[in-house]
Amino acid sequence: MTSEQSRPVVLAIQNDPTDPPLMVGEWLEEAGIQVDVVAACDGSPVPPAVPSGVSGVLVLGGSMGANDHAQAPWLEAEKALLRDATDRAVPVLGLCLGGQVLAEATGGQVTLAPTTEIGLAFVRRTPQGAADPVMGAVAALADGRIPAAQWHQDHVAQLPPGAELLLTNDACVVQGYRVGTSSYGLQLHPEINGDVFRWWAGYVDEALERSGADPLTAADEVAAYDERLVAAWRPFTHAWAQLVFECQVQSARVQA
Repeated sequence: MTSEQSRPVVLAIQNDPTDPPLMVGEWLEEAGIQVDVVAACDGSPVPPAVPSGVSGVLVLGGSMGANDHAQAPWLEAEKALLRDATDRAVPVLGLCLGGQVLAEATGGQVTLAPTTEIGLAFVRRTPQGAADPVMGAVAALADGRIPAAQWHQDHVAQLPPGAELLLTNDACVVQGYRVGTSSYGLQLHPEINGDVFRWWAGYVDEALERSGADPLTAADEVAAYDERLVAAWRPFTHAWAQLVFECQVQSARVQA
């Protein structure tokens, strides 16, 4: 474990009261990273550029759309932050809405998906995903499938220019991608488990209504895979954390 003074900082942008960093935050902390949360949903200002001393940006989920600026006026600053981070090769990890906002910020397009995914789903790596140093760290099941908790009705309909598709499934083509050298967007929710899903099930939103899914049944399905979800996404988070450490080292060299 690194000392408190040398721990790299990840800035986590919370877009919704129900989606703090959760397990991803815990995994980053255990990897030796300090997670500083900006609760944009509660009015905390989102910086439009990566602040000094920040070596990574984590953008979390939410019930709004990636272009719902009237509902979430901080999204403009959030997109500017993600553009700046991507341009400067500061690692980014966008989860569900966060992955959609990253796509919009870097030239992609987000629309209503033809299929709404609520509950447990399975994704698979593309050849590019298998070769990617971060996505390649995900622990798949014996048949190559990767379990994922899902709650979304929008999707990335068009990837940003130059982005690589890393994860996919039949319901939603873009499940994971990388744009630039170290900005990753996921459509899924690696930060949650069955207990969090049950909590979310108490909030009926447009995606849940559109899906027609029974939220408690979906929560049970997610909970049945809790251990395998951790086994899959904890090493992925640690691999992304390594990029954060490398960014901190590179920044220190530049400043020296």
